[in-house]
Order: sequence, then C-alpha cells, then structure tokens
Amino acid sequence: MSSAKILVAQGGGPTAVINQSLVGVVLEARRQHQVGLVYGARHGVRGIINEDFVDLTQETSHNLELVAQTPSSALGSTRDKPDAAYCHKIFKVLQAHGITHFFYIGGNDSSDTVRIVSEEAAAAGYPLRCIHIPKTIDNDLVGNDHTPGFPSAARFVAQAFAGANLDNAALPGVYVGVVMGRHAGFLTAASALGKKFADDGPHLIYLPERVFELTQFLADVKATYERYGRCVIAVSEGIHDASGQPIAAQLAKDLERDDHGNVQLSGNGALADLLCEEIKSRLNIKRVRGDTFGYLQRSFIGCVSDVDQREAREVGEKAVQFAFNAGRDGSVAIKRSGTYSVDYELLALTDVAGKTRVMEDEFIAANGTDVTDAFRLYLRPLLGSGMPDAFRLRPNPVAKIMQKTD
Repeated sequence: MSSAKILVAQGGGPTAVINQSLVGVVLEARRQHQVGLVYGARHGVRGIINEDFVDLTQETSHNLELVAQTPSSALGSTRDKPDAAYCHKIFKVLQAHGITHFFYIGGNDSSDTVRIVSEEAAAAGYPLRCIHIPKTIDNDLVGNDHTPGFPSAARFVAQAFAGANLDNAALPGVYVGVVMGRHAGFLTAASALGKKFADDGPHLIYLPERVFELTQFLADVKATYERYGRCVIAVSEGIHDASGQPIAAQLAKDLERDDHGNVQLSGNGALADLLCEEIKSRLNIKRVRGDTFGYLQRSFIGCVSDVDQREAREVGEKAVQFAFNAGRDGSVAIKRSGTYSVDYELLALTDVAGKTRVMEDEFIAANGTDVTDAFRLYLRPLLGSGMPDAFRLRPNPVAKIMQKTD
C-alpha cells in the first residue's frame, strides 16, 4: 500500500523556471512506489494555513510538461514571512492531513520556513520529511554555485542592456537601467554580458556590495560621457551609502515600505528617475533617460535559459530522491564541476536558512564600477544557448568636399 503523502508549495517572487522544479517534484514523486498522493498548496504557506490544496496526483503528465515550460508560479505564491507561531500552524495543518513529505520551492525566507517546520515536527515526534528547493533570481542563497531562476533573469538583463546600448549608440545620451537586487548584485552584474565591442555599454555598473557615493557617481558619468559622447549605466536597486541607507531613500521624500518594514525598491521607478534628475541638473546633460526593469526580468516568457530549465527540473527531482534516500531534512544545492557541469547536494537547513550570499570580491573590478573576467566566465555558461549577437557597419568614411579639413 502506498502510504507517503506529498505536499509541495511555491514561495516568494516567481521566476521563469520555478514550474520546472514543481513538475520535477510531482513527476518524480509519482514514480516512487511509496507515494499515494501528491498535493499542491495554492499561494505558498498561506495556502497551507487556509488548507487550499489541489490534488496533483490527478494532473496529466502532458499538461504538467506544458506548465513546466510556462514562467511564473503555477500554484501561486506569497510574500508571507512565517514566524514560529505561523510555522506551528503550518505544521498542525500538515499533521492533520497526514502529510509525510513537505517540499517548499523558494529563497532565503522559504528555507527558514522549512527549517522551523522541520523543528516543529521533530519536537512533536511526527515523521515529516522537509526539503527546501532553491529558487531566486537574486542568486543569493549560500552554499549554491547559482540558484535556479537567476540564469534566465540574467539572460534577460544581458540582452536588455545589449539593446539599450544599441539604442544609446544611435541616439547618444545617458541611459540609466535599474535592476533588482537589494543586497546581492549578481543580476545587475549580468548586464556586462551584453557587451561585445570595447566601447559598448554598460560603461558603469553599480552594485550593492560597494558603497555608493553620489559625487563620485556624477564624476564617473561625466568622465565616461566626455570619453564616449554617451554613457550607459547599470544600477542595482539596493545601492546604499556608507551607513547602509538606500540611495533611493536619501533622494526621495516619500517611499513605500513592504510588510517587513523594508523600503520598497522594486518596480516603483523612483531610483532611476532620481538619478536621471541628478545627472541632468548637476552635469547639464540634456538627453538623459532611465528605466526600471522591475518585474519584467522575473518571468519574461520569451527569454529563458535552457540550462536554467534543465537544472530547475533536476533540483525538483533530486529533492524527491533525497527525501526518500538521504534519511534527513535539508536544502538542495547546485554545485559546479568541470568546465561546466553540475551536481546536487543536500545541505543542512541551518546552513542555508536566513543567510544571504553576496557577490564575491573576485567578481567585482577594483574600480567598483565593472565586473571581472572571472565573473564573465562564471555567468556565461548559465545563460544557455542561442544568445543573440550585435554587429556594426565598418567605418569606411568618404572624403568631404564642401567641408574640407585643414
């Protein structure tokens, strides 16, 4: 008799490949002879509290494969950040439904939720296997070479900046693109992979791993503009001063805050507008434009890395295999090996939960406004196949007749 009962949920910001992990869990679980039922919780941990479950045992494999190819969270997600009391309620619902294996796909907060629920089950003597499956476009989970969702978002950022650079070269001026990343600059740094020629943008890259000084920023922009006649800038939404205060909070009078009290940095366009205004007013450059990528980079349907898709599926599959074979709870992690290949490990939940990875110093150029070749070599294989390329006309000038030079 099949006695195992699976529950899987998705948390935090959606990605282009999170459904690959979901489908990896469902299909691999249905291959296990011990498994009787596979449930999905709608809208993450909130769905667990509300007992809002769907029976994924009844879903066809064909439709699951179609869902796997679709960006965003098919089960829905939540921004709830459970505390101990919230996790106690989660555990009680899992216990009431006889859940034996709990899989939660998400980032830092999700891993911490899994840790607390695991501890609740252990304290109650209830046999519950808890596995965290990595996901975040920020690439900030410790213990991982990279995190599913990041490569596809990075592919989008690289291509978007390649396009912005082409536009800026045709109509020169200053362009500022603000990219997600409160504490880790990996996604903003991915803009460098859109460069082909030596004078291509982004010419300046600003990451939250380095202190941002407005006067130095303006000096950098001025020098770049004078050198190239234009300037393309990639900025992380999380740039901050020496005290740690976000630059957006310094320049703006009123900014929204999220449920956790953090300044709302994503999607409001404030930082790009404020930096553009500083450039216009302080440097007297007329053509200054800014964009905030916001949520576009998370689930953009036309820009998915095939490497990311494959690995996102595999972390879901490996989560189930670890759940039935490793004999312990944990967080699945991607480890790089060889020129480019990966393997998967099960890390202790305490090694991952509540921790944040930032870009390593070896990836950031000494001047603090560019990335190193080590970062380019790190990221390039993750972007997948079929990256578009850009070309230029060769300079074959025709001699002037009416305006002869001395």
